[in-house]
Amino acid sequence: MDHISFTKQVNQNFDRAAALTDHPSGLLDQIKQVNGVLHVTFPIKRDNGSIEVIHGWRAEHSHHKLPTKGGIRFAPVVNEDEVIALASLMTYKCAIVNVPFGGAKGGIKIDAGKYSVGELERITRRFTFELVKKNFIGPSLDVPAPDFGTGPREMAWIADTYNALAPEDIDSLGCVTAKPVPQGGIQGRAEATGRGGFFALREACSVAEDMKALGLGPGLEGKRVVIQGLGNVGYHAAKFLEEEGGAVIIGATEYEGAILCERGLEVEQLMQFRRETGSILDYPGASNLDHRDQGLELDCDILVPAALENAITMKNASRIRAKIIAEGANGPTSSEASAYLHKKGVLVLPDAFANSGGVTVSYFEWLKNLSHVRFGRMEKRFEEKSNRHILMAVEKATGNKFSAEELTALAKGPEEKDLVNSGLEETMIRAYHAIREIQKRHGDHEVDLRTASFIDAIDKIAVCYGYLGIFP
Repeated sequence: MDHISFTKQVNQNFDRAAALTDHPSGLLDQIKQVNGVLHVTFPIKRDNGSIEVIHGWRAEHSHHKLPTKGGIRFAPVVNEDEVIALASLMTYKCAIVNVPFGGAKGGIKIDAGKYSVGELERITRRFTFELVKKNFIGPSLDVPAPDFGTGPREMAWIADTYNALAPEDIDSLGCVTAKPVPQGGIQGRAEATGRGGFFALREACSVAEDMKALGLGPGLEGKRVVIQGLGNVGYHAAKFLEEEGGAVIIGATEYEGAILCERGLEVEQLMQFRRETGSILDYPGASNLDHRDQGLELDCDILVPAALENAITMKNASRIRAKIIAEGANGPTSSEASAYLHKKGVLVLPDAFANSGGVTVSYFEWLKNLSHVRFGRMEKRFEEKSNRHILMAVEKATGNKFSAEELTALAKGPEEKDLVNSGLEETMIRAYHAIREIQKRHGDHEVDLRTASFIDAIDKIAVCYGYLGIFP
C-alpha cells in the first residue's frame, strides 16, 4: 500500500470523511472529481543551442468557487497524478480556512538546478503563454503561486508575461501571487506558510486538555522539535517556533543527512553554516545521524515534516516517536500511516490545515491587487492619531506621563505586514477550533483532525453547490 498513487491517498481521506456526512453520493462524487487537466508540451532552446521538449501540467480541481488557486512546482518527478492530488488538496485547504477559491495546481517536469536563469525564464514564460492560450490563468479564472522549485522570481515572470498578453486586463497583477513586493506582492507572503504552521501549533498546544492526553504541558515553551526540510516552510516554521514560541529545535533533516543536538540548534546559525558549507552535517555541537530518515524517528515532542509527500508511510510509522506532527509539506503522511498514528495517540495537524498559511496570505495579495491599494495606506495615520488622543486622555486622567518612546510604540498604526500577520493568525485560530469541534462531535477517538478537516471542507463545498442550483 505504500506505492498507492497520491490521488488515491487523497481520495481515501476524502472517502473516510464523506462516509460521516449526509450528502448524496452523487454530490460527493462531484466534489471529489477533478474538473479539468491541461497537459502541454513545448520546445525550448538551451544555452548550448540544443532543443529540448518540456512537459507541463495544470489541474483545476473544483470550480465551485472561482478563481481556482494553487502553486506551480518545478521538479523532475512532476506527473499528472501528483498535480491532480495537489489540486484536490488545495480545494479542501481553501474551504477549511474560508478562502474563496477552488483548488488548482501546476507543475513542469524539470530539475530547476540544471538550467540557467535564462533557460528557466524562457520555460516559465512559454508555460504561461500556454496557460493563457487555454484559459488556465487569469485573476478571475486561475491564479498560480510558487511551490517546490519556484519562487517570487518565477511569479514575476508569469505576471509580466500575462500582462503583455492581456494588456486590457486592469487587474492583471492578480493573475499570480507571491510576487516580489515592488511588482504587486504583499509583505509577509514569503514566510506565510511557515508562520501559519507556527500559529497552528501554538493554538493546538494551547489546549491544556489535549496536551494532558499527550503527557505534555500546555504551550510551546520548551517543547522539543525536529524539522524535516529546511526550505522556505521548514526554515520559517523553525524560526518562529524558536524565537516566538520558545520551543527547542533539537533535530533537522535535509537531503544530505540529519543531525541531532539535544541542547538545541540555533536556527539562524544553522542556516548560515549550511550556506557556507553546503551541508547541515558536522554542525558544531550536533551529532550526525547514520541516515537522514532517522531524523523523522527521533524522540521529540513535535515533528514538522516540511519536505515532499510520503515521508511517513507504514514502513516507518511504527518508529515515529513524536507526540505531535504538524504537516508543513503536502501529503507527507500516507493515509494508512495517518490512521495508524492516530490510533497510536499521536496528534497530527493535517497538511490541509497546517500549511494553509501560504494560500491565506496569497488571498490577501489577490485582494490587494484587485483593490489597487496597499493594506494600511488608508488607515495607518488615522489610527496613530486616534491612539495618541486616547493616550493623552489616559495621561490627563491618571497624571502619569508616557515617554516619547512609549508614545511612539503604543500609538503606532499598523503596517501592511502587521495586518497580514493579524489576518493569518485569526484565520489559523478559527480554522483549528472549527475542525477540533467537528472532531469532538464525532468522537476524537474515532475521528482524527484530518478526517474532521475533510468533513469541514466537504460540508462547505456542498453548500456552494446547493447555492449554485446544481443540486436540490
